[in-house]
Amino acid sequence: MSAVEAKLAELGLRLPEVVPPLAAYQPAVRSGVYVYTAGQLPMVDGKLPVTGKVGAEVTPEEAKDLARTCALNALAAVKSVAGDLDRIARVVKVVGFVASAADFTGQPAVVNGASELLGEVLGEKGVHARSAVGVAVLPLDAPVEVEIQVELAEA
Repeated sequence: MSAVEAKLAELGLRLPEVVPPLAAYQPAVRSGVYVYTAGQLPMVDGKLPVTGKVGAEVTPEEAKDLARTCALNALAAVKSVAGDLDRIARVVKVVGFVASAADFTGQPAVVNGASELLGEVLGEKGVHARSAVGVAVLPLDAPVEVEIQVELAEA
């Protein structure tokens, strides 16, 4: 078990299986020392635990937890091409999309769920640049979607 996966276990979390693509793309690709993930939905055991807009059917607190799940799914996607999460030198960028009710403006607090998880699991290597974007709708009516870009240590 990698040190990163041991940290996840210490936090009471487990790395999930890679979420299969919903369309014509790969969950993650590697280019040189960088891994780019596709947008990861908060899938748990192949299903979305909740659907709808944040600020309407989904509370900001629920959405923040869902963003954590997205980050876990993103780490699984990274592992699928990097082989070992201990190879992560740093998380470079996080982009979070929040399906938002028309008057909802708390996207940064929602995406904090992903950012905080990466910090808890990776420490300083998890500190990153970030965008938090409100959108009208996401695939499968998901409340949140997160993609990450990581730099790998040279093997």
